[in-house]
Amino acid sequence: MSTHPPASTASPEPAPAARYGPKPPVRGGNGMVVTSHPLATRAARDILREGGNATDAALTAAATQLIVEPHMTSLTGGLSLLHRSAATGAVHYLNGNVNAPLAPLPDFSGADLTRGRGVPVPGWWPAFEEARRRFGTLGRARLLAPALSAATEGFEVNPFLYGIAYGEQANLGASEQMREVFFADGHLAVPGQTITQPRAARTLERLRDEGMDYYLGDFARAVAATARADGGVLHERDFAAYRVLVQEPVRGTYRGAEIVASPPPDDGGVQLICALNMLETVDLPRMGPPAEDPETLRLLIQAHNTAYYAPPLRHGLEEDRERLEVLLSKEYARTRTALLATAPTGTAPTATPTPGTIHISVVDAAGDTVSLTHSHMCSGFVNGLFSEGFQLSGGGSFFQRVMPQPGDRACVYLAPNLVLRDGRPVLVSGSPSVSLVANILQNLVNILDFGMTIEQSVRAPRFGARPHSPDRGWQPGNLLEAGFGEPVLERIRAWAGRERLWTRVVNPWNALTGNFEGITLDPATGEAQACADPRRVGSAEAA
Repeated sequence: MSTHPPASTASPEPAPAARYGPKPPVRGGNGMVVTSHPLATRAARDILREGGNATDAALTAAATQLIVEPHMTSLTGGLSLLHRSAATGAVHYLNGNVNAPLAPLPDFSGADLTRGRGVPVPGWWPAFEEARRRFGTLGRARLLAPALSAATEGFEVNPFLYGIAYGEQANLGASEQMREVFFADGHLAVPGQTITQPRAARTLERLRDEGMDYYLGDFARAVAATARADGGVLHERDFAAYRVLVQEPVRGTYRGAEIVASPPPDDGGVQLICALNMLETVDLPRMGPPAEDPETLRLLIQAHNTAYYAPPLRHGLEEDRERLEVLLSKEYARTRTALLATAPTGTAPTATPTPGTIHISVVDAAGDTVSLTHSHMCSGFVNGLFSEGFQLSGGGSFFQRVMPQPGDRACVYLAPNLVLRDGRPVLVSGSPSVSLVANILQNLVNILDFGMTIEQSVRAPRFGARPHSPDRGWQPGNLLEAGFGEPVLERIRAWAGRERLWTRVVNPWNALTGNFEGITLDPATGEAQACADPRRVGSAEAA
């Protein structure tokens, strides 16, 4: 008799529909989860209600997203998380991001990003297993059950997935593995149509039953062979050599709050603290919110760009450890802020990848928190490479920031973070996309400086970083969502012109400005509040 739970673990009541637009705020005192897809949120909520902890819930959501958001993440990508234990106060960061292959990649360029040469060494599954062993309480079978249910029983295509699939249907349609998923009726699956993923289900079943034996064996051989057939250098020995980094997070302060965030080489946490240090030298609370005050918006853009376009920080290098101390210092921030009025907002010495990432935030009844970001690190389906039912990661795009040595970790600007007051969590958050640091920065300022609720903050207009193109690389500049008042836009356009900063107004709630998955916590009552961002199709639920 099988000891595995049934494939279907669906709740009696249906999950909310996956839709764009504003979502309702949610409150609760026994745990909270927010993700970018309702099925992932529901799977995590059910885990919390069964007595699982924050790590169990976050990993269950992440596995479910492998199936229901294949345009944003993959087993062949990376997974990193920030974990805090309420019982001990200890915070750890698990970096499961991608490595460069052991074989060299001479003359790597943007032309490689849609080919096998752009496929890195994945860390998703090793990080999943490391987090489960260190912080979780449940076995693989329970954590993977909702993902297997979605893969075998199917789920409805939502407008976000359809839009990405429509733009890349040539790549999807050229793959036998994807034709059986997205073209089962002879045409591209449309919104509302149910799709199943039998190959991905078999992969998840083997991971459930065989664990690392399958991952380092048949899975590694199949993925590496697919990459090499398209000119890549990935080999199964790269999988065996990979190790998850267990790190101390970086820490800073902002107006009496403590900021705890991802350390290099996931250097978005450093960027976030550097930008907040600069903003702390200005009395923002006496000014208006960025949606209403052009001076506040200008300072946010300048602080962000100064931190964001700095050369990446690598892992384990003495010169970068010394530079990290300088970047996190308040003295450095005062110097940089004094130069903002006269200095250009920054130039980018390296290229930056296109979006394709998702984030999960969870707090459980005991007060443990998890902030988890995972990704295939490229635009959905853009390289047209698939193996074992999953897209091959395009994470080599991060090699354009700084090329890792063979076998070393890529520098990725993820920023899972936690805000504490008097040692107690008050906000756990993160964001995906090119603009994730700008996204988190603006939402933290909205909440900490201007007292906005999560609902008010995620609905406010924001700026974002400009995406790059593989042939031209990164060109510094910012997107401004429609929704800013015309007086604000006029002042920002005038300033941007003087600074020669490319600025463009785009649609309201633009997906390229990130997707804030945040949970606020009342330190006195323990009540949690969350509200899914209108820019994607997610949801928040209380346990």
